[in-house]
Amino acid sequence: MERLQKFIASCGVASRRKAEELITEGKVLVNGRKVTELGVKVNPLKDKVKVNGQLLAVEKPVYYLLNKPKGVITSVTDPQGRETVLDYIKNEKKRIYPVGRLDLNTEGLLLLTNDGELAQNLTHPSKGVEKTYEVRVKGRVKEDDLQVIANGVPLEDGITSPATIVDLGFDDHNGVHEVEITIHEGRNRQVRRMFEHFGYRIHNLKRIAGGLSLSGVKRGGVRQLTQREVNALKALGDKK
Repeated sequence: MERLQKFIASCGVASRRKAEELITEGKVLVNGRKVTELGVKVNPLKDKVKVNGQLLAVEKPVYYLLNKPKGVITSVTDPQGRETVLDYIKNEKKRIYPVGRLDLNTEGLLLLTNDGELAQNLTHPSKGVEKTYEVRVKGRVKEDDLQVIANGVPLEDGITSPATIVDLGFDDHNGVHEVEITIHEGRNRQVRRMFEHFGYRIHNLKRIAGGLSLSGVKRGGVRQLTQREVNALKALGDKK
């Protein structure tokens, strides 16, 4: 037996959090009976579960790593017809979706999967999953400002948690200062806002790690995860 919202997530219909919303909204039937309480448990081998009239069945989870280029939308669809991250996943019929977001002009590492439980765990603030970004800033970045960024920046939605900073130095040739920053929060446009707080203009922003590595995956490239990588991500998501 397992909780209904966990079963829905394992079927790739939605994340566990979204599954909870579907249940409380009365959109889930178990053996023909509407269920609106979150404590219900089901037997995946015997019980018939429908969401919005669709009969669910556990599908094999799939996991993809994409090196997202600039200008690509981190979304399943786009009403304006722009290119989305799913356009890079060919011949996959399962309903997959991105885990977390990279804004339009941020490139780099992005996980896509139909494993709703893993997606929920990796993005939940309590897990503190680390994400490392390569930041290229126009002009020199002051050492004092980097120290504030490392300790916590006062943004409009609160002070940021401590970050790990590696100063890679200033390139006199192109006038760009390169920094690596590792954070364990997931606020909207967080890294950009941390540097913009001091008036810096980001020339390029790339996520290079986050439980996975971009090593060997070119811009726009995609590959499936190994079982070892999947196990490692699940261990990250399971930590308290």
